[in-house]
Amino acid sequence: MTKIGIYQATTGIDPERNAADLVEAIERAAGEGADMLFTPEMSGLLDRQRARAAQSIARESEDKVLAETREACARTGMWMALGSLAVARDDGKWANRGFVIDGTGNIAARYDKLHMFDVDLDTGESWRESNAYEAGDTVVTVETPVGRLGLSICYDIRFPALYEALGQARCDVIAIPAAFTVPTGRAHWHVLQRARAIEASAWVVAAAQVGRHADGRETYGHSLVIDPWGEIALDMGDEGPGLAFAEIDRSRTDTVRAQLPSLANRRPIAN
Repeated sequence: MTKIGIYQATTGIDPERNAADLVEAIERAAGEGADMLFTPEMSGLLDRQRARAAQSIARESEDKVLAETREACARTGMWMALGSLAVARDDGKWANRGFVIDGTGNIAARYDKLHMFDVDLDTGESWRESNAYEAGDTVVTVETPVGRLGLSICYDIRFPALYEALGQARCDVIAIPAAFTVPTGRAHWHVLQRARAIEASAWVVAAAQVGRHADGRETYGHSLVIDPWGEIALDMGDEGPGLAFAEIDRSRTDTVRAQLPSLANRRPIAN
């Protein structure tokens, strides 16, 4: 068994405040004996006003939230799946980038979100992530205290091919940090998370943003831990931010893959 912490956040527009909240979560998780902490998408800054956000978005080497969380991980020995940060690229665009930080504060893996959230909802909400962000192009896995961890971010969840690749890579756990809108969350959050766990025969850890944010948006919450059979082991609901804990049993993954060897039985489909 491996104990993990899941940090559900209401991230705002002040990176210093957000960094302080993340450091507190790291310290609390370490104090509770967790081996690894998972945080949501855009843990360092959540601001839909891009002109204002641009004043706080820096290159990775200069990002203060990343620096403070790395220092806290080194101080406490905590591993961390930092769901994502907005970081500046050399070409002038931004990346929605997830990080895995090890217990010495080193960056063990980076993942740039593959799929951009470009949608128009019936509620009137319109999102064009690709106007500011450049999509990634690489599937990323990394060895961690929970086993082989596959990385993804939010809207990626709607594209099963990514999770097929992570399943074929024999990931024990897949992280799906998110800032899901309320309408799409109510309709699809739980069923999509369970589907991704089932098809990859892997644990899913989905740390989420929740509530009304300083930039005016509202996110769905319901941070989840789901086992490889699709059973919900933890649901943090939508009451607000907080820290919760769950146990990852890697033997459960082996049992499910032996009972339902869908990864081994999968065949290529010709076009």
